[in-house]
Amino acid sequence: MGSGHYFWAILYFASLCSASLANNAKINFREKEKKVLDQILGAGKYDARIRPSGINGTDGPAVVRVNIFVRSISKIDDVTMEYSVQLTFREQWTDERLKFDDIQGRLKYLTLTEANRVWMPDLFFSNEKEGHFHNIIMPNVYIRIFPNGSVLYSIRISLTLACPMNLKLYPLDRQICSLRMASYGWTTDDLVFLWKEGDPVQVVKNLHLPRFTLEKFLTDYCNSKTNTGEYSCLKVDLLFKREFSYYLIQIYIPCCMLVIVSWVSFWLDQGAVPARVSLGVTTLLTMATQTSGINASLPPVSYTKAIDVWTGVCLTFVFGALLEFALVNYASRSGLNKANMHKENMKKKRRDLEQASLDAASDLLDTDSNATFAMKPLVRHPGDPLALEKRLQCEVHMQAPKRPNCCKTWLSKFPTRSKRIDVISRITFPLVFALFNLVYWSTYLFREEEDE
Repeated sequence: MGSGHYFWAILYFASLCSASLANNAKINFREKEKKVLDQILGAGKYDARIRPSGINGTDGPAVVRVNIFVRSISKIDDVTMEYSVQLTFREQWTDERLKFDDIQGRLKYLTLTEANRVWMPDLFFSNEKEGHFHNIIMPNVYIRIFPNGSVLYSIRISLTLACPMNLKLYPLDRQICSLRMASYGWTTDDLVFLWKEGDPVQVVKNLHLPRFTLEKFLTDYCNSKTNTGEYSCLKVDLLFKREFSYYLIQIYIPCCMLVIVSWVSFWLDQGAVPARVSLGVTTLLTMATQTSGINASLPPVSYTKAIDVWTGVCLTFVFGALLEFALVNYASRSGLNKANMHKENMKKKRRDLEQASLDAASDLLDTDSNATFAMKPLVRHPGDPLALEKRLQCEVHMQAPKRPNCCKTWLSKFPTRSKRIDVISRITFPLVFALFNLVYWSTYLFREEEDE
């Protein structure tokens, strides 16, 4: 009999345990979440207008830790001086009014999609031009409430931000674009923003930028003081390096080719006026068009850019080649006039000599046999001009011979002055352009290394 009671007691206890386990298995945690939300956010229990307490429930400022994840950077515009970025923005703070029971660790956190249900920091982007949220398919935002009262707010946003640029070294420059976040209404006595410890800024690995490379980024604080108080501010500086290969292919090499093509006129015959004029004018107009296209893609700034120096000097070389032909043409016509005048003078002298010889012959025929001849003295007086002339000739022959000048000797191979100008230009223009390239690249590349 005792053993039968023992058996029924064990059976009853087992049934109770199985019923208890079945009840636990049937717990609906979604219902529990609803009850917890009603408990902490119910009417009259939570006021979203009141900010949370400070650290450890003190009356100090609420501390909000921020971190961002940069998803993409679509463009960096030099003309409007702005850049567009898409990022996931996160804020985390503690609100002790939102503490709840986690049911022995089974409720890790509660999720909300309505930001107005809890208190939110009044953060804004101070250098924002345009911005929008993402609502496809649903609004890309959530709020997580943890059992200890910690709140995590995450949202995906796209922003167009101002980025003041210094284009003095363009296109060999680096630009720093900032992302500034600050409190709009709460002063540092009530709200303080801090960067999240560890890794506050993250960037997608396969970030691709047209014409730029993101070298690094730096986080910092930028608190601002106004007439209404001091406001907490965070900023991240993005350092972009401009890709030079695009500009080398699209600007520098074509400009060099235009300058070299303008030198072809130095090798054309000076009489080929249509060919040399057409070549000079064509290269000049092409260079001017290239310069206008470059300036159209840049803002009108008050200082001189590196690309302005390059295009200005190249335009000067092309214009100089055109002026050189004008000088050659003038020298050619001047030399031709001098040659014609020299020929006329030679003809006139020849006619005078012929006339003088005829007059002398006629005088000899007219003289009779009784003509007397005046004998010139054999001894010359010191003041005699003929004696001075002979002495000067002796002195000239006694002077030491001068060394021949190589340049003059080489230039003497070209009889006309216009030809000599062409020959000198063939050497001078390339040498000066090469010297300019040496100075230009050494100057701007050295300044670029200093900026690093």
